[in-house]
Amino acid sequence: MIGNAEIHPAALHDSSNHSGVSWAAIFAGAAAAAALSLLLLMLGSGLGFSAISPWSGEGISAKGLGIWAIIWLALTQILASGMGGYLAGRLRVKWANVHGDEVYFRDTAHGFLAWAVATLLMAALAAGSLSGIVGGGVKAGASVASGATSTLGGTASQENRSDYFIDLLFRDDRPAAVSEDAAHATATRILVHNLANGQLSVEDRTYLAQLVAQRTNLSRVQAEQRVDQVYAQARQAIDTARQVADQAAKAAAWSTLWMFIALLIGAFFASLAATFGGRQRDGVVYLQSPDYPTRTAPLH
Repeated sequence: MIGNAEIHPAALHDSSNHSGVSWAAIFAGAAAAAALSLLLLMLGSGLGFSAISPWSGEGISAKGLGIWAIIWLALTQILASGMGGYLAGRLRVKWANVHGDEVYFRDTAHGFLAWAVATLLMAALAAGSLSGIVGGGVKAGASVASGATSTLGGTASQENRSDYFIDLLFRDDRPAAVSEDAAHATATRILVHNLANGQLSVEDRTYLAQLVAQRTNLSRVQAEQRVDQVYAQARQAIDTARQVADQAAKAAAWSTLWMFIALLIGAFFASLAATFGGRQRDGVVYLQSPDYPTRTAPLH
């Protein structure tokens, strides 16, 4: 075994003159793995687009699509990484006079290196799309939740938050002859402030009802009812936006986790396939010239 203190003079001589890494075989396996990964990902994308539908109740659901995407990603890693690892082990140079345990370790390392190079190559080619997929959900979770209330007022999010308290200084119960834009801006600041606090205060409710009653044919009671109805609708819209943001963030987290697991599966199968390819490489029968007998390479 590897832990035994065995001395092989021929192996020492071989290792002192030759590198234990066959980079040509590694890059060949990595190129094959990257190309096969690209083909399988394109096939999976085509199958996914053909299974979904923009119409409600038709096609595969989002949850089902996510499950099949995870399965396809794992299958892609198994096939592509296995192919790349096998080629890296099969195409390596012959390590003559090397102990069998060392050959097994080198084959495993070759498969892992072929997987690593292929993974880095795919990441470099698809850096933009990967960052969009992985970071899209996280950005949505941060931007949608924080900007849900600001979308109600359009430009209100750009104004100073102290404007709400400045409005309080000049608020009274008398009818005010202000423009429609000024009334809308005041109502916007009141709604945004109360939505951020989570509850509509009595004073703000009364003042909003006064503004509504002054500019509509509604009575004071009807105006208050409209204020309550609009505030409830705005509250529901914000809650829905937060739920969507939470779901997007969770989806991004799970996607990253399963991508990590799939890559680990690919590394394992690449290393395993490389040992299988290396054994077949060492079992190759070499054909000599007619003056020399046929020789079989020793098996480790």
